[in-house]
Amino acid sequence: MATIRDVARASHVSIATVSRVFNNSALVSEATRKRVLAAAERVAYWPNATARSLITNRTHTIGVLLPDLHGEFFSEVIRGIDLAARARGFALLVSRSSSRADELTHAVRSMRGRVDGMIVMAPDLDDSRVLAQCSGHVPVVLINPEIRVAGCATLTFDNIGGARSLTRHLIANGHRRIATVHGPPHNIDAQQRLEGYREALKEAGIAPDPALEIQGAFTERSGYDAGAALMAMKPRPTAVFVANDHMAIGLMGALHDSGLEIPADIALAGFDDIPMARYLTPPLTSVHLDVEEMGRRALQILLDPDAEESAEQRHQVVPVAIVVRSSCGASGSGDAPARWNTSRPPTPTSRPE
Repeated sequence: MATIRDVARASHVSIATVSRVFNNSALVSEATRKRVLAAAERVAYWPNATARSLITNRTHTIGVLLPDLHGEFFSEVIRGIDLAARARGFALLVSRSSSRADELTHAVRSMRGRVDGMIVMAPDLDDSRVLAQCSGHVPVVLINPEIRVAGCATLTFDNIGGARSLTRHLIANGHRRIATVHGPPHNIDAQQRLEGYREALKEAGIAPDPALEIQGAFTERSGYDAGAALMAMKPRPTAVFVANDHMAIGLMGALHDSGLEIPADIALAGFDDIPMARYLTPPLTSVHLDVEEMGRRALQILLDPDAEESAEQRHQVVPVAIVVRSSCGASGSGDAPARWNTSRPPTPTSRPE
């Protein structure tokens, strides 16, 4: 195995200069940097990350804890954070952690000393002690947390605004009997999206009906199972707002198996705008989450804490956008789907995509 001495000998510089190159020191000229890196490649030298972290007190690694690693949504979350991290010269250490405090404790401890900061998505966690303890060792940014934790910055998507705007769109297109398939009862994303749906109904003078609120679990199977409840309703809803795209995909399968057509028999809209949404038949109307922007902001808060000027900047809301495709029976003109952010109210439209 090549050593730093081999690189120094091959590039005709001192060991200290080689060290400065691999620590990105500004004291090294560009010509010397290129010569050292070329020599390192020739001798197949890899810096010892553990030794470097002991010297610099930095690992250039960000820990990411997610409630799951399966499915398009979480892969997009990882991709968004990874793009932002790579632009800053950082790698990711990714792990799954459930909402159980003991599992989260284990995951946090396994990363301690190995990362320079942590991004944690914990929408089901109602015990702040683990994260509060962790934030005393490294910076922590929480994504869509159920509760705020002392010492931790938070980033949340505008779940309420997104659900409210999409339900408003269904109402603007003539629907009055609108059902929803919502997520787990103790999940903050599910709670907020249900709240936005109810707000839009109340604004339109439509009393929310508990019978139209179907329990789901953010999985395709729970969306498919919700189809049976929809079929049993008399009269049947004319539209359904589904609290995530995975459940919407399952529900589309159930409606298809029942012989119903979307949107002719029932309009359908989801939430998250996963990449698959645009390729379904029909393409799925959804609330788009800018995961790359969330990753960029999370990295900025972690790595540039001095840039924060107020408490509001430690608790940021990432805006969302409505992407209207043909599953709800209305869209924009031309080849591209209609799109607006949640600060602009929708207008009725009946043109097919």
